[in-house]
Amino acid sequence: MKSKDRNRKSTLRRLNDWLHLWLGLVSGIVVFIVSITGCFYAFQQEISDALEPWRFVEVQDKPFVPPSQLLDTAQLYMPGKTPTGLTYSNAEGAAAVGFSSFENGKRSFTAIFMNPYTGEFLYKQQMLGNGEFNFFRFIIDGHRALWLPYDIGRPVVGVCTLIFVVLLITGLVMWWPEKWNKANYKKSFKIKWNGSFKRINYDLHNVLGFYSLILAFVLAVTGLVWSFEWFADSLYYVTSGGELKPGHHHPHSDTTKAGGLANSTVPVLDQAWYKTLAQEPNAQGMYMTPTLEDKEDAIEIIAYQDMGSWYNHNTYYYDQYTLELYRAQGDRFSEASFADQLDMLNYDIHIGAALGFPGKVLAFFISLICASLPVTGFLVWWNKKKKSKKEKATPARSQTPFNKQTTEAKKVYLKV
Repeated sequence: MKSKDRNRKSTLRRLNDWLHLWLGLVSGIVVFIVSITGCFYAFQQEISDALEPWRFVEVQDKPFVPPSQLLDTAQLYMPGKTPTGLTYSNAEGAAAVGFSSFENGKRSFTAIFMNPYTGEFLYKQQMLGNGEFNFFRFIIDGHRALWLPYDIGRPVVGVCTLIFVVLLITGLVMWWPEKWNKANYKKSFKIKWNGSFKRINYDLHNVLGFYSLILAFVLAVTGLVWSFEWFADSLYYVTSGGELKPGHHHPHSDTTKAGGLANSTVPVLDQAWYKTLAQEPNAQGMYMTPTLEDKEDAIEIIAYQDMGSWYNHNTYYYDQYTLELYRAQGDRFSEASFADQLDMLNYDIHIGAALGFPGKVLAFFISLICASLPVTGFLVWWNKKKKSKKEKATPARSQTPFNKQTTEAKKVYLKV
């Protein structure tokens, strides 16, 4: 019975090793691209802030100007274009109005930066379109779609990320020693820096792969949420205890009360912003969609509670005709269910921002290790392949009587 169990275990182990090898070879290039671009994107906010001074203003002892004033200024620099987003930052940050469009199969995005205290124009930045090159746009396009059309690249990235999750599991099985003795303990947890290149490469793959396993799994899972809707729905179902994930929906304005604020001299968006500001005096940023596309749309304003992260936010919905405040599931992070909070946290976990700057540093190094695994794994396989070819090319010499006589003659000669 023990022999049968041992053989069964050996067969399963060989199958596991075979899966790890070939799945790694199939997905290696994609995993490398996705991981290395993830390294660059981890510090996107910090690098942009350092290289783009127009993102900051001098703090003034007065309130911000209302949205309508910012929109009027931005419109002067984008005549005939429809604003698609308006952002307030914290006391030191510039406000920005974004203009996003999709024409002739090409996306375009321009941001107009302004002083939130005065509404003064600061900078016009074309981030996408008209042949403009934006480094971080290039990085994120590689990260999410391998610089292919998104409807082609995103599924490829998603499938290879799923394969990477399987590789993490099969890699753990390969890493696990059959016996926990002193020699195996050293081999499993320590890199032999004074060993040969082959040994160091093997240890980098084996040991670093183990240490990064849990966090690499987290990065992969949070990435899969964007790749596949079925995965996001399944994750929500599991974390909510069996509830279906609600689709992204907005409360609707009551069209029967249209014209209720027609006589007001203050624009409706400004009024909604003032009401939100009264509820969120310490908000570290706000985002709103300034243009309502439908008569039933509600005004949506998001108030971010922390600078540098996005998960902790409160969303306010207002009827565009009455300014009545509506509530929706998950509109307040502190009041949301665990599944909704996890959904809000997904992006910040993926880039490490959920733990602040130290979390981004950690995400950078984990992504770097993930990028190295296909390289070190390929070299392990290549070295074994070369060794196998060499052994086949130079088989061991058989001990014929002639060989034995020659060996004995050499011994006698050496003695003389």
